[in-house]
Amino acid sequence: MDLSLTTRQEGDHTVVVVGGEIDVYTAPKLREQLIDLVSAGSYHLIVDMEGVEFLDSTGLGVLVGGLKRVRAHDGSLRLVCTQERILKIFRITGLTKVFPIHGSIEEALAADD
Repeated sequence: MDLSLTTRQEGDHTVVVVGGEIDVYTAPKLREQLIDLVSAGSYHLIVDMEGVEFLDSTGLGVLVGGLKRVRAHDGSLRLVCTQERILKIFRITGLTKVFPIHGSIEEALAADD
């Protein structure tokens, strides 16, 4: 399975909608997208992972790298995910303490983390 990426502006946030699998083969595509957005001045990102069917450690590393990039500019990276199998990965790795995880894009936009 491949990775699909689309982006759109929601106020001062950039929403990155991710679909498919984030793994060792597709993660570089997501990394490139996050680097390009931060380079273009988008420091408040929301990554919508509702369409993600698989996430491995490479994908987690890309998300952590993206978080470090936006934080270097006093930015934020929020995740939207309600899928138990993906949330479990964040819980097991302790990354629920690192990433704000929301149930919807609206909730992520309204959050003040």
